[in-house]
Amino acid sequence: MDNRRNFIKKTAAGSVGLAAGSLLMPNSVLGNVLGASDKLQVAVIGVRSRAKGLISSINQIKNVKIKYSVDVDKNILKEHNAWCEKNIGYVPKNETDFRKVLDDKDIDAIFVVTPEHWHAPMAIAGMQAGKHVYVEKPCSHNLFENDLIVKVQKKTGMVCQMGNQQRSGKSSIQAIQEIREGVIGDVYKGEAYYNSNRESIGKGKVVPVPDYLDWELFQGPAPREEYRDNIHPYNWHWFRTWGTGEIHNNGTHEIDVCRWALGVDIPKTVSAFGGKYTYDDDWEYADNTHAVFTYDDGKFITWNGHSRGKMQPNQPGRGITIYGSKGVMTLSRNEYRLFDLGGKQIKEVTEAAKSGTVDKVGGGILTTYHIQNFFDGIRMGTKLNAPIADGAISSMHCHLGTISQDLGRTLNINPKNGEIFDDDEAMSFWKREYEPGWEPKL
Repeated sequence: MDNRRNFIKKTAAGSVGLAAGSLLMPNSVLGNVLGASDKLQVAVIGVRSRAKGLISSINQIKNVKIKYSVDVDKNILKEHNAWCEKNIGYVPKNETDFRKVLDDKDIDAIFVVTPEHWHAPMAIAGMQAGKHVYVEKPCSHNLFENDLIVKVQKKTGMVCQMGNQQRSGKSSIQAIQEIREGVIGDVYKGEAYYNSNRESIGKGKVVPVPDYLDWELFQGPAPREEYRDNIHPYNWHWFRTWGTGEIHNNGTHEIDVCRWALGVDIPKTVSAFGGKYTYDDDWEYADNTHAVFTYDDGKFITWNGHSRGKMQPNQPGRGITIYGSKGVMTLSRNEYRLFDLGGKQIKEVTEAAKSGTVDKVGGGILTTYHIQNFFDGIRMGTKLNAPIADGAISSMHCHLGTISQDLGRTLNINPKNGEIFDDDEAMSFWKREYEPGWEPKL
């Protein structure tokens, strides 16, 4: 057993991640990992909503066993056990403390599906414990973590993929290939949007911590706060201590695809504006945002995020439009469409099956493709479609957008490392305050 796991780790450590814009897909056929006669054993950490989509996809891939379901909420674990029995035919072992899972030498990989303040610290701890990591977007809570997770991956050689699953979509890969071949001429603009109508989260009251929740471990690396009744299990997204706002929660996906289509990396300038315009509640981020990212070659990306108050006219919940000198292309998780400069649609390509777009699970065939690619990277050294070094650049965009909006000014960015030029106040947002003893380290 140990020899097999050492072989898998050494094989994966020798693989090289793809640069932005790479078009390779796994060589293996979905559900049939080449040369893999032994099961990979994995743990899924955080099992409430998005985890259901991941687990459904993991269950479609042969020679993989979910050994652990991990959550700090025992009620969520109980519900999840019943879901697993019904949907995957077995119930993984339950654990509330992920550190015990990292001590298990039989675990090959972990899936980090926790609140966002845990993404990088847990992924870093996992790689340092010799586990491969699939980390949901965004891969970090702040720019310090964003930089550190990439350094730890390089140091450990473990496989680490970010959960921006559209990078593995076959129709999206085909669309990017056609863009590279000049189907819409010279591309210059990527336009991304997200459209929802979230309700008020109210004003929380300090209440006793529920007996089923490990509030200490929920907080982990974050500075300690009293428990309030409007944080768990979902609204942590909108609090700065634990979440990163809508630009990360959903904008990461579409900004990432725009980067991919335009072939750009770190921006030259970042400008974001908007604000909180709807309810008088505890929501701490902007609920409507417009962000603009420019690049040295003259290309630019925009992101329009509408968390509360739907866009008009009635548009789909999310999407991307890429503009070129000879035409326009729209992309979503389920299809792409090609238009000429006059707006006439001349082509449409759809995915083999639908994926979720605006629900909290987001499951579907893209997730299955993406996880298959992750496992192929572990087993065979297959290049990843979303290696952490590239995924972190998309997360960087969102962090910089938040900083620009908070300060109300344009940020000038160092294209080598993403640091902000000549702005000490902006750079003060680079790193968060950590609870003593919990700061992740190289």
